[in-house]
Amino acid sequence: SSGINAEYGDTFPFLFGIMFGDMAHGLFLFLFGAWFIYKESYFDLRKNLLDEIIAMLYHGRYIIMMMGIFGSYSGFLYNEIYSKGFDIFGSSWRMPNDDQTYTSSDSVTLDPKYDYGPPYFYGIDPMWIISENKLTFLNSYKMKLSVILGLSQMTFGLFISLLNYRYFGRWLDIWFTFIPQLIFLECIIGYMCFLIFYKWFFVDAGKSNPSILITMIDMFLSVGSGIDSDDKFYEGQELVQLCLVIIALCMVPIMFAAKPLIEKYQRHKDVAEYEALSYDSDDEDLEERERVEQAAEMDMWVNQGIHTIEFYLGIISNTASYLRLWALSLAHSELSEVLWDMTLYYAFYWLDWDEGGCILLVFIFVAWAALTVSILLCMEGLSAFLHALRLHWVEFQNKFYDGNGYKFLPFSFALILENMENLEEISAI
Repeated sequence: SSGINAEYGDTFPFLFGIMFGDMAHGLFLFLFGAWFIYKESYFDLRKNLLDEIIAMLYHGRYIIMMMGIFGSYSGFLYNEIYSKGFDIFGSSWRMPNDDQTYTSSDSVTLDPKYDYGPPYFYGIDPMWIISENKLTFLNSYKMKLSVILGLSQMTFGLFISLLNYRYFGRWLDIWFTFIPQLIFLECIIGYMCFLIFYKWFFVDAGKSNPSILITMIDMFLSVGSGIDSDDKFYEGQELVQLCLVIIALCMVPIMFAAKPLIEKYQRHKDVAEYEALSYDSDDEDLEERERVEQAAEMDMWVNQGIHTIEFYLGIISNTASYLRLWALSLAHSELSEVLWDMTLYYAFYWLDWDEGGCILLVFIFVAWAALTVSILLCMEGLSAFLHALRLHWVEFQNKFYDGNGYKFLPFSFALILENMENLEEISAI
């Protein structure tokens, strides 16, 4: 459990930051958590007097601070601060008029086939912020990033299940549950991520632009058929995809039937040895034992079938569920941009500074700040928090969590001391 807690402490704020990517918003969240940490002694003395919401925020002060750090980090990757970009390393685009200074009021369309130079040093090039096709690029980029992160976390969840199987000595589950699940996941979703990286590094957009989505659909609907040259990523793609589909489909009956058949064989073998030693057993006992064995065997097949169907159908839905990283990141960025354009943009560009414009700007700034805190920090922050929580509870934990065994109790010195006092009282009696 300590390893899972450590993993949550890393990936939970990271996935939150992917959906909450803005340097300024992340900084405010970091300062909010840091303030609670700074005031620890004050709140500890009044722990029982705190309001429920304040107490909840106080107990989550460290995770709030981590969420702010990763939010700022993602904002640095996205090159966004209040939906505006910042130029640190210089743009890599080579525009027709290199000596021209471009602003957000200019109409710029970026085409990688003609205008792009060396790769930008880190994150998103600032020229994308003012380009007309910004959403086309960012949608594609964040969508692919979400799928890659989803595959990484789901694969990690499967390897946690491997640790569980080893710990409990469930070797059949290692060979006929973990391995088929891992092979199926990598043959389908892993291959899609391979195509993403292959397209980024090796496909020349000026010559061809094959669609990954169409390729994955045709991989199943047109198995073994030829691929047009415009839709082909590499030579031998048809054979590779055919082999991956066959291997993936073979994993389904292996996971469904292999473990129940082996357990059925072992059970019948044990029953035969028991009957050979039990000479004095009457027919009624044998019939009752057979009924119990048949019921147990039926439960085993039903349970294995449910797990098989749930996993293989859930792979597609779980991967699609990680697209919420892209959707919420896009929503956060667009809300921030709309809020800026509807308030401060008009104030800076249209107010007459000689006729009381400065005074009006103060009220507009207050309105912008209030909407930023209430909508982008509170509402969007809560939304990103809940979605990150869901990705861990459902898409990640269903790869290894069974819900059996002992109830999880976090490590606590207070609980240990309380149990010791109770034991002393019982021993004294």
